[in-house]
Amino acid sequence: MGFGFVKAFAGALGGTFADQWKDFIIPRGDITSTTAIFEGVAQGNNADRGRNTRGSQSIITNDSKIIVPEGTALITLQDGAVTGFIAEPGGYIFRSDDINSRSIFAGDGIWASTWNITWERFKFGGQPGAQQQAFYVNLKEIPNNRFGTQAEIYWDDAFLNTQVGAIARGTYTLKIVDPILFVKNFVPAKYLQPGAPLFDFADMDNDAGAQLFNEVVGSLSAAFSHYTNDPGRGHRMSRIQGDQIGFAQSLSQAVEDGYRWRTDRGLVIEKVAIQAIEYDEDTRALLSDVKKADALSGARGNSFMQQSVARGMQAAGENPSGGGAMGMAFMGMGANAAAGAMSGLQQPVQTQQPEQPQQQASGGDDPIEKLKQLKGLVDAGIITQEDFDKAKDKILGGLGL
Repeated sequence: MGFGFVKAFAGALGGTFADQWKDFIIPRGDITSTTAIFEGVAQGNNADRGRNTRGSQSIITNDSKIIVPEGTALITLQDGAVTGFIAEPGGYIFRSDDINSRSIFAGDGIWASTWNITWERFKFGGQPGAQQQAFYVNLKEIPNNRFGTQAEIYWDDAFLNTQVGAIARGTYTLKIVDPILFVKNFVPAKYLQPGAPLFDFADMDNDAGAQLFNEVVGSLSAAFSHYTNDPGRGHRMSRIQGDQIGFAQSLSQAVEDGYRWRTDRGLVIEKVAIQAIEYDEDTRALLSDVKKADALSGARGNSFMQQSVARGMQAAGENPSGGGAMGMAFMGMGANAAAGAMSGLQQPVQTQQPEQPQQQASGGDDPIEKLKQLKGLVDAGIITQEDFDKAKDKILGGLGL
C-alpha cells in the first residue's frame, strides 16, 4: 500500500486548480525573510469538497490537499519522525491508500541527490491514516545574519608575512541545503509542535541562532587566514570587503571544518558583507609601510626618485653647507655613482702639498672621475650647468687648484 503524496499539478497555483481548491494547507502568512521553518495552516473550510472534514492547523490527514510554493520544502512529521518530504513546487494530495503515492519528491535540482540520500537515512513510514504534522522549510537565502568581534582576532597573513590582528563586523546570508538534516539535527523540538513559534534566525530568543553567531565569530580567524593565504586571491586582505562570495567560501569552509555545518546541519554560508575591519596599531603601521612600498615600486618609483634627485641637487646648489638634501637626492642613483659624486661634493677645502693630487689619484679617489659623473648628470638633465660648475669649483678647490 502506498503512503504519502500524489502530485496533482506542478508549478504555481492557478487557473482551474485555483477555482477547485477552495481548501488546502499553505504556509502561514506572518513569515519573514529570516524565518527558517514554519508550520502549514488550513486555508478554507472544505465547503463540502473532498472527504477531509477533520483537518486542523498543521495537521494533515487522508485526502488533505497541500501547496508547496517556490523556494520552500515541505516536511511531514509523525511523533517527531520525518514521514514525507517535498521540494518540488506544486499541489499535492495526501493519501495513505493510493498505490501511486510517494513519500519524497526531491525534484531535479542540484541538491536532489543529497536529499534522497538523507531521506534514506531518516525516513519513517508512519501508519496509514495517521495524522501527520506539516512544516515548511525556507530554501531561499536567509539574509542579515550578523557577526562581530569585541576584541582583536589574529591570523597569519601571507602577504605581510607576519601575524596581523583586527576587529571585524558584518553580515552573512545562510542557505539550508539539506532540509531533512536541518530539521532532524538542529531545530529544537519546540519549533516542531502544533502552534509552534516561527524559527526565526533574527529572533534574539532563538538559542540556535545565537549558537550559529558564536560559531561564526569563532571561525573568523581561520577564515581570514584561509583567504589571505590563498594564492588565487592574491594574498590581499584589502580585497575581502569587495569579494562577498570569495570570502563566504572561506568562512563557510572554516565553519564546516570547525563545526560541520553542512555535514551535520545542512547549512552553508552563501555571501558575506564585511561592514568594517579595524586593524590593531601594529597592523596599521605595517599596512602603511606596504602602501609606501607599493607607491615606490616600478615606473612610478623611478619617477619619484628622479624628482627627488633633481630637488636635492637644487637644494645643494642653493645651500653651500646642505649636503644632507643632496645625500637624499642620490638615493635614485647607482650606489657607486652616488657614493663617488657625493664624496666629491662634500670634500672640505684644504691646503694641499703639490704632490697631493698624485696621492689622491693613487689612493683611488680620482677627482677626474667625480667630475665625469657629475657631467653625466648634466647631460641627463638631472642637474643644471650651474650646479655642475659649483660642484667642480669645490672639487678643484679641495686640490688647491
